[in-house]
Amino acid sequence: MSIICGLPLLECIYCLACARWAWNRCLHTASHDSVTWGLATAEEFEPVPRLCRYILAVYEDNIRHPLWEPPGGYGINPDWLILRKTYEDTRGQAPSYILYLDHEHADIVLAIRGLNLAKESDYQVLLDNQLGKRKFDGGYVHNGLLKAAGWVLDAECEVLKELVEEHPNYTLTFAGHSLGSGVAAMLALVVVQHQDKLGNIDRSRIRCYAIAPARCMSLNLAVRYADVINSVVLQDDFLPRTATPLEDIFKSLFCLPCLLCLRCMKDTCIPEEKMFKDPRRLYAPGRLYHIVERKPFRCGRFPPVVKTAVPVDGRFEHIVLSCNATSDHAIIWIERESQKAMDLMLEKDRIMEIPPKQRMERQETLTKEHKQEYKAALQRAVSLSVPHAYSPPSEYGTFDESEDVEKYNSCKLSSESSVGSSGKSKSKVSWNELIERLFDRDESGHMVLKKSHRDDW
Repeated sequence: MSIICGLPLLECIYCLACARWAWNRCLHTASHDSVTWGLATAEEFEPVPRLCRYILAVYEDNIRHPLWEPPGGYGINPDWLILRKTYEDTRGQAPSYILYLDHEHADIVLAIRGLNLAKESDYQVLLDNQLGKRKFDGGYVHNGLLKAAGWVLDAECEVLKELVEEHPNYTLTFAGHSLGSGVAAMLALVVVQHQDKLGNIDRSRIRCYAIAPARCMSLNLAVRYADVINSVVLQDDFLPRTATPLEDIFKSLFCLPCLLCLRCMKDTCIPEEKMFKDPRRLYAPGRLYHIVERKPFRCGRFPPVVKTAVPVDGRFEHIVLSCNATSDHAIIWIERESQKAMDLMLEKDRIMEIPPKQRMERQETLTKEHKQEYKAALQRAVSLSVPHAYSPPSEYGTFDESEDVEKYNSCKLSSESSVGSSGKSKSKVSWNELIERLFDRDESGHMVLKKSHRDDW
């Protein structure tokens, strides 16, 4: 009897939970994700529309006689195109890509196309992953995308090494869209970890721009590599917000109501703090650039505004219920809106009549702000007890830079070896070591600076 009486109560609780979830989802708009972020500048956003055009050029069979070029062309000099690999060349191990030597912008660009709906191999790369299947550098990454990135690096290692050594002042940029964005992000991770493969290239020369990025790395890696990887999201794009494993989505096509029901209960009953503490949960990588062009409860498009940050919590956690969720994923729309946003930034700079000297000073200030924001994000990850997160090296003290880097690496190794311990405890241990290195205790028990460091202070 008690079981029969309990059924209506369970139904009411379930209906209330679903109603709460539906209410929150209907009120949630894309502008909420970046409402507290700062505005991007023209200097930092300049590569985005240009790299979008390079990615679009991968779709062309003959770059000298293009069929689908956007207004103004691709901006590619065919004589500077080093190589172009098709699906026949990659044998399905990776999407098509091009290698372009951009002398105009002093950049070596490897651009990778997005998902090809007609290629079964792309689906195999995308679905080759399970939650917690692949560990990398103290975190978790998408297994299929990492394997594709490893194949590309093995295939083009010698060519990239030769170009990097011939042009020591050029940057090395990996760019991709959708599926290609995940491969590009994994390439950046692998190259940073194995810099010797490309002639010991400096980390500051390595860049990655993931356009409409797939969730491909755990939160600690997404924040730690924010100085290298940049992700670009257009308004309501669904892919950076799709936290549900893609294999479950494809398997549930014939039972989509069941998937939505489970997703509803999960979002309602599990707090966000518990979600981002899951070390296996994947996120959009690096620094985020959010192009906002529509406002809630208003019709039509507005002049696009670009917001940027290195967020830890609130990192595109919820899918936006919008009719533009799929169209905002298209590389063509991203290229158009990013170019509009770039033109507006340049027009604003022209109105302000900023002299070249002040532009250089602003670029230096921007670099410092990015470094500070990057370190603040690392410390925020530690304070939130994100698994395997650790603080950056301290800028204070009298020890030299090599000792600082050594301490950073030792902290990193400890985070990889002790899976169960939190990042906060590791940070405390490192600070205790730092205090013991700089200070001694006198007879009364007070902390006194060591004699060897007094002259430096």
